[in-house]
Amino acid sequence: MDFACAAVLAAALGVGGCASLAPSYVRPAPPIPDTWIVDSSAHTTPSADGNPASLLFDWRSYFPDAQLQALIEHALSANRDLRIAAQRVEQARATYGIQLADAWPTIAGGGGYVRLHTPGVLPPGGTLDADAYQVGLTESNWELDFWGRVRNLKNAALEEFLASDSARRAATLSVIENVAKNYLLIRELDERTAVARETIASRSESLRIFRRRFEIGAISKLDLRQSEILLQQAQALVAQLEQLRSIQAHALAVLVGAPAQLQPAPLDDASVYPDLLAGLPSSLLERRPDIVAAEHRLRAANANIGAARAAFFPRVTLTGAFGSTSTDLHGLFASGNGAWIFMPNITLPIFDAGRNRSNLELAKAREGEAVAQYEKTIQDAFRDVADALSAREWLAVQVQTETDTLAAQSERARLARLRYDSGATPFLEVLDAQRDLLNARQQLIQTRRALLVSRVALYAALGGGVQDAQQTAAPSATGITLKEGQLP
Repeated sequence: MDFACAAVLAAALGVGGCASLAPSYVRPAPPIPDTWIVDSSAHTTPSADGNPASLLFDWRSYFPDAQLQALIEHALSANRDLRIAAQRVEQARATYGIQLADAWPTIAGGGGYVRLHTPGVLPPGGTLDADAYQVGLTESNWELDFWGRVRNLKNAALEEFLASDSARRAATLSVIENVAKNYLLIRELDERTAVARETIASRSESLRIFRRRFEIGAISKLDLRQSEILLQQAQALVAQLEQLRSIQAHALAVLVGAPAQLQPAPLDDASVYPDLLAGLPSSLLERRPDIVAAEHRLRAANANIGAARAAFFPRVTLTGAFGSTSTDLHGLFASGNGAWIFMPNITLPIFDAGRNRSNLELAKAREGEAVAQYEKTIQDAFRDVADALSAREWLAVQVQTETDTLAAQSERARLARLRYDSGATPFLEVLDAQRDLLNARQQLIQTRRALLVSRVALYAALGGGVQDAQQTAAPSATGITLKEGQLP
């Protein structure tokens, strides 16, 4: 009988899991064109090796600014959103481990002692006192996976785990993108503040001259007040810019995971890689972590359909035990005291008030939702890239236009001042020219930053490299001071 039990178990191991009722997985066709349409008049700078993918997977090459690299390094090791995402991956990993264990028998060992006493009034008469000792192994309710129910549940858990890991990489990519954008905005504010301070110095000197002229009666009080207004407007702008910089510094500290003391510096147009090749294939989107996660969820939904279909078929489970029993402890392991029990069980669904049918319909509906979500994720990704490419091209045009405008405004301000000094025009013309000149300088800096941000957005939209950085950068090599003591 022991040999027969072993044979049954071996046959069960060989047969279980041979069938699967899950539908064959077919990746949906991407609902997007093969390439992005880019303005042919745009000027792009090819990568050194002609391969944009190599740059996308190396964020250190795409963001050559040493201070920005240091911030990203710290963010990848200390950002709290990334820690949350990492713990969700561990939760999914543990869930998969639990589901994987269901494919194997659960064997437990145990022992026990029973003391029995019956009174003499009970048949067959006479008082009975007995002892019983037992020890052995038990296995309970191991399902023979004839229809692939357990295997499909395991596959679904695996896909959910892989989806959570892709979601973690998507969160990593988002952190890199947001750190770069915040850094560029702070640099924009630094340069705009420097321009405004230069304007304050220039207008303060002009006001000093105007006061002297007013004292000797060479100009009117109106001209003096207008000169004061010019200075006060520049001073108000500096205060506004300093406030904005403080807010952005706080946001950057949350992203990085520690306060970063960035010394004021101008916006560097080379802090982000210039341009990728035009005519990028849309197949590059396959690396985007959110698209990868959506496909894993689709595969999980597909596997759950197989598990739901298996519920319509009989379930076969095995329960058994093997051990030794004796009425006295010293004879527990003696020859001839072995005991075993083997109980196969089969359950056939007959009436469940439509529960299994509803579960199958629910699984199919969830798969349909997963398909739609997968396609929508691809469409959103395609739009992100298209928007980034469009912004990159047209912002470059705007930068050139605003550069020409700034040159024209500078000449206009110079001529207006000459006309005023010669008495050919009132000071109001100088006032307007100076205002427009300051606005033109500020606008050009803002547009330059927007152009750099479009390059950052393109990197993220194409699913750029998201390698984890475990070590922190050396502050002395970057000029950044990070308060390490505030890291947990």
